[in-house]
Amino acid sequence: MKKVKILTVCLGNICRSPAAQGILQSTAESYKGLALEVDSAGTAAYHIGHSPDSRSIQVLSEVGVDISGQHARQISLEDFECFDWILAMDAENLSNLQKIQPECSKAKVVLFGQYCPDVTFGEVQDPYYGEQDGFIKMRDKLQVIAESFINHLMSSEQDLHRS
Repeated sequence: MKKVKILTVCLGNICRSPAAQGILQSTAESYKGLALEVDSAGTAAYHIGHSPDSRSIQVLSEVGVDISGQHARQISLEDFECFDWILAMDAENLSNLQKIQPECSKAKVVLFGQYCPDVTFGEVQDPYYGEQDGFIKMRDKLQVIAESFINHLMSSEQDLHRS
């Protein structure tokens, strides 16, 4: 299987998208033959260069995922050509991505949760202004979504080999 390049995107790139990046990388390691290259970005420039929110770092470390080395960045037009998938955490960021997506770009721009039937509207709520439990809910939801998304990638790849 070829390497699949994925960009996870939220608003500021310090809570949801770095968590999704770490969870996708961790989940993919349990699948033999699945090679992912994952990065994250924000649609806004609020936190460029900052580490992920300490609450995201903490709740992910509780499940063995280390995102402490990541640094926030803003999405660029080049990302639409470099990545196979750009995964938005919510409808507002999806809309923002679709507005700046160049015509005929390579990337598939979708809601991250769209391949997970158990997630309402495929959205991951922003926990930034809430309490710790919001970060735990975010992590748990991202774990379920990541598993569904990777299963989608694996079944798509198998379909390609059958045709």
